[in-house]
Amino acid sequence: MAAPMSWRRLVYSVYTPAFAGVFTRISDRFFRARDRRKGSSVLLLAPLLAEAEPAPHCVARSAGAQDTDGLLTHFQWMAEHAPAFRVPGTHIHMLSSPSQFYQAIKSRIKTAKRRVVMASLYLGTGQLEQELVDCVEEALARSQPQGDGPALQVSILLDYMRGSRGLLNSRTMLLPLLQRYASQMRVSLYHTPDLRGLLRLLMPQRFNETIGVQHIKVYLFDDSVIISGANLSDSYFTNRQDRYVLLENCQEVADFFASLVGAVGDVSLQLHPDDSVSMLEGKVHPYNGNRKEFSTSAREHIMEVVNTARVRQHMTDHWPEEEEEEEEEQAGWKKEEEEDVRDTWVFPLIQMKPLGIHVDEQVTQRLLTKGGPDTTVFLTSGYFNLTRAYMRLVLGADADYHILTASPEVNGFYGAKGVAGAIPAAYVHIARQFYSNVCRLGQQERVHLYEYHRPQWTFHAKGLWFYLRGQDRPCLTLIGSPNFGYRSVHRDLEAQIAIVTENQELQAQLQEEQEMLYHRSTEVSSSTFERPDRFVKLWVKLVTPVIKNFF
Repeated sequence: MAAPMSWRRLVYSVYTPAFAGVFTRISDRFFRARDRRKGSSVLLLAPLLAEAEPAPHCVARSAGAQDTDGLLTHFQWMAEHAPAFRVPGTHIHMLSSPSQFYQAIKSRIKTAKRRVVMASLYLGTGQLEQELVDCVEEALARSQPQGDGPALQVSILLDYMRGSRGLLNSRTMLLPLLQRYASQMRVSLYHTPDLRGLLRLLMPQRFNETIGVQHIKVYLFDDSVIISGANLSDSYFTNRQDRYVLLENCQEVADFFASLVGAVGDVSLQLHPDDSVSMLEGKVHPYNGNRKEFSTSAREHIMEVVNTARVRQHMTDHWPEEEEEEEEEQAGWKKEEEEDVRDTWVFPLIQMKPLGIHVDEQVTQRLLTKGGPDTTVFLTSGYFNLTRAYMRLVLGADADYHILTASPEVNGFYGAKGVAGAIPAAYVHIARQFYSNVCRLGQQERVHLYEYHRPQWTFHAKGLWFYLRGQDRPCLTLIGSPNFGYRSVHRDLEAQIAIVTENQELQAQLQEEQEMLYHRSTEVSSSTFERPDRFVKLWVKLVTPVIKNFF
């Protein structure tokens, strides 16, 4: 069997990221006209992967799994759009509080041996954030004496505008690390290509962030990764409710997100120890270079990560059984034992519309139409501003929807100075319009709107939980950075994961998380909008249709 083994290695050597990039460019051109006609994107590499069968329905159920009729077959279509990583459900843990999130990051930085990769909108400047930076410094210092292996590598991706706001900012927090550990430290600052020329010169700080930002929240330590919607800032560590999922010892998932963050970092500005920035050699500048060239180059570079993962999965899923068995025996483990615990699928979904990438939008739209009668979807967003497409799908679906959003007093902009202080009222106006549409269409029994309440807290949780007909626990969740609004779909860089699981313990965690959030809410009715604290000034109503696409 030596020859087939060598052939397998040969094929793997051919399917490099560069090779996948060729297919990306070909398929981009081939499907572009069809995309415009149909109004939706066609999957890159579709011709190559048309017969791929990474079908989740092939997962063997563990002893504790639900005895359902092909539960995961309901969602195998996601593999048409994104890589599909099969992992043990016991390796996935839902975190419930900001303090848990903070402690999980700190503890894993301290124990990281090979890599720390963190992507966020920004890093705050308070005491808790400084303690986080100190943890990174300690980990870097500890890795120095290791002469028998590679030193710890740290890569941080932030947004350029948000990370540069004010005199004390994310950059100044990280500069000491860059100055001391230049060979082990990388800080990348993504700059949207849509902010350029006269607009860039005239837009003041804070307002320039409305054009588009790096919004991905990924925190990775060796082979474990936390996916969240939370930023690296003190409120997200104390009293700002978000969602957080920890995938422990999931190497393939961690490798994918490390490559994804690295690819976005490659097309971002690089921070230097003297606080200057520059692009990597050969990369198009985001606002000084040609807009189309930057987006095309960035899309191809980032999609190489996605397509390479899918090509490798396609190859491994179709390899002859004899060779698979031989390799498994040589590796010293039994295939049946591995399948017994890998009862969960993880689908990474990315959305980068300024770069021409809209995988998350495709999957979300399709998911919103999948629920039939007796199916229940719980959807939450800290900023309720559904796109027209998402709103139309929700109002036209058969499934029951329970939508949770922030009440005005837990909105992140509540009490802000200037124009930003009116944003909570604008969200009230948007919610009222949505609720009016629900009533006008007679959908009150199927579509329910809730407001989250919690004194001294703010609400930033987003995602959804999907309950199939006859099931009392969710078998799918979306969790990550998107808010289901215009910004998430059209302006910012976003990433989340779809978790599809038959593992009862994990389903129970998802159920508990969903109930915990909704427990602190009240259902909206017509009388809600008649209350004095829901009064919206006329000027806010007039400007909301114009500015709703910027927040």
